[in-house]
Amino acid sequence: MKYRVHASCSFSVALLLAALLTTCLQTKAARPPEDNREVTQLLEDIQAQAADLQRDSDELESFSRSQVSWESHATELEAIKERINKIGATIQKLQSMRGSASPWQQEAIDRIIPVAQKLASNTNAAIERLNRNRSHLQDPQYQEYLKSNADAARALSSMVKDFVDYGKTRSALERLEKRLEVASK
Repeated sequence: MKYRVHASCSFSVALLLAALLTTCLQTKAARPPEDNREVTQLLEDIQAQAADLQRDSDELESFSRSQVSWESHATELEAIKERINKIGATIQKLQSMRGSASPWQQEAIDRIIPVAQKLASNTNAAIERLNRNRSHLQDPQYQEYLKSNADAARALSSMVKDFVDYGKTRSALERLEKRLEVASK
């Protein structure tokens, strides 16, 4: 009789250990990959760059409603071009690190690229238009490039800020889950 009770207990312990191991493996498998700190820092860099770009783009767009000289337009367009080039260099770094980024970071990278490309394209078109005809600052096509750039700069700034905020919130939540020993679902 003693032999049977011992065998039953051993079998129950084995089942319990198997269930615990399965639960641990599922918890580890369900946990998303860690955020790449370098990617997070680059996204924060783009956030600051995009905020500056938004301010410059809004200012240039406001020039189209006033009697500002073409030289002022040219100076502001040059500053915008430099900011876009700086953002482009940061995006290249992000793209090279995409494989080591967490899923939300990859999504951020993928969504930033087309907006930055639009900004670069519009800025080049505005520069070309200004170079061809400096006296027609009220030209509807030129003004449309400026408006489109300001809109795209606002969209980029807002989107990157939202992704950075999401990453910070997500990290804070993960720290709280660990501290409270609460499993995320």
